Amino acid sequence: MHITLETDYAIRIVDFLAKNKTRFDAKTISDSTNVPQTFALKILRKLGSGGIVTSYKGAKGGYELSALPSELSVYDVVETMEGTYRFSRCLDGHYNCNRSENELPCTYQMAFARISGIVCDELKKLKFDEFIK
Repeated sequence: MHITLETDYAIRIVDFLAKNKTRFDAKTISDSTNVPQTFALKILRKLGSGGIVTSYKGAKGGYELSALPSELSVYDVVETMEGTYRFSRCLDGHYNCNRSENELPCTYQMAFARISGIVCDELKKLKFDEFIK
């Protein structure tokens, strides 16, 4: 079980912007993070839609963080890129669990919900300013 490559790249991009605290064009971001430029542009659009980065057009355009690194968590990036984290598909409201009885969640679903909560809580604690040296 792991995060997607797209989310890994998104974390690299946000980390780069957090550490450098200025606006960069997509090519510089791509070169500095070893993310292919076309993929970086796709990720930057998603991060922009999620409110993680702000994009600017024109000669002095580029991308920068929309908030301070101390206000952005790894969870924010993961949720923006992948949606709400769920340890199991049975936690999705549209999943029909054949183990549940009397409309109550099964014991696995309750355990998986607890695990999901723990992972989300830990990701929320990881702010990008912690990684700036």
